[in-house]
Formats: sequence, structure tokens, C-alpha cells
Amino acid sequence: MPTITLWRRLLAEFLGTALLVTAVVGSGIMAATLSPNDIGLQLLQNSVATAFALGALILTFGPVSGAHFNPLVSAADWFLGRRLGTGLTIKDLAGYAVAQTTGAIAGSILANLMFDLAPVTLSTKDRAAGHLWLGEIVAVVGLLLLIFALGRSRRASVAPAAVGAYIGAAYWFTSSTSFANPAVTVGRAFTDTFAGIAPASVPGFVIAQIAGLILGVEVLLALYPTAGETADDIVVEPSRAV
Repeated sequence: MPTITLWRRLLAEFLGTALLVTAVVGSGIMAATLSPNDIGLQLLQNSVATAFALGALILTFGPVSGAHFNPLVSAADWFLGRRLGTGLTIKDLAGYAVAQTTGAIAGSILANLMFDLAPVTLSTKDRAAGHLWLGEIVAVVGLLLLIFALGRSRRASVAPAAVGAYIGAAYWFTSSTSFANPAVTVGRAFTDTFAGIAPASVPGFVIAQIAGLILGVEVLLALYPTAGETADDIVVEPSRAV
């Protein structure tokens, strides 16, 4: 990864996260428009679009930045690889987190504009509840286990399909509909639509996600003690020729 200049990787993380949130928010708006009286169908449409978009975005931007699109994934990558000199440096981690968060906000604004809404419409959808926070912990632990297990077993090439499938499924088996991403959580506060989250609910989600990060890393190290050796391959291995 260090062979690709940092600014190019940050641009990839910004664009990838922005387009991911655009897909989440935009498909939510479209679902609510097309199926206004069926919340289950709205969630199905939203989850399928998100899963497909995430897989495509990992394929698109992975060769440049690894396609993290998530500060939790970047933080785990830094933590696991720091002793071996693999994965992200602390400078990279800070840059990735900023690029991902600003990209997520830009993605919500873009989706709002595409559907003729005000650029920023702060969400009024309250999502503050203990069972939702538990859902976020479960979603994050599962996501980290999947990504780093694929890297450690040299199967990172299937990450676009696997990660997209996991997130699509986690929409349904977690109570929180699997935000599993602090940057995306912040970004979704900027849209008062189907996929939104009230700004007051964001801190609780982020704290739960960080708890999931800590637990996920602990479980990961118990299962794969040498996971840090392949930190350069997370989520997918960046190309050396781009």
C-alpha cells in the first residue's frame, strides 16, 4: 500500500465512501417513493441496492486504497499491523478517517440533491435504544471478522462479493439495520429520509461501533493470532501498478 501516494488513497476513500452513502440514501429515497406503504419492501430495496453498490465500489477503488470506506476497518488495520509494519500508519489512519467522514457527508448531500431535496436536511429519525446499540456491536464484530479472515486466508479477492453480501444480510438480522460505520453514521444524519439518523442518536451508535471494534479485534486475534501479517490486503490488496 505505501507504494501508492497518500493523496490518491485518500481521494479513493473519499469518493468510495461518498458513493456508498449516496447509494444508501438514494436507494432509500427511491424505495420510499415507489413503495410508500410497505416498510419491509422499502428495506429490501434499500439493502439490495446497498449490497450491490458496496461490492462494485470495492472493485472500483480497492486497487488504490484497499477500499476501507470505514474508520473502524482502518483502525483495526492500523492496530493489527502496527508491530509488523504492515497496513496503515497512524498518519494514514487519521487521513482515512477524515476522508471517509467528509465523503459520507458529501454522499448524503449528493443524494438529497439528486432527489430534489435541500442539500442538507438533518434527520429527525430517532435511533437511540439499547437494543439498537447491541445490533451495531454485532454488525461490527461480524464485519471485522469477515474482512480480516479473508485477508489472513489469502481470499481477499472475494471480498467485494462477501462484504456486500454480509452488509446486505445484516440489514435484516440486526436490529439497527447494520450501519456498522461511524463515517456513514455521521453522513446519514444529514438527510431526513428513509436512511437517516437523528444527530442526537449518532453518539450512541458511534460508541457502540467502537465497542464492536474492540470486541471484534479481540475475537479476531483469538481466532487468527497472526492476522497482522496480511494487514496490507485489507479490504482488498491495493494494486502496485495503478
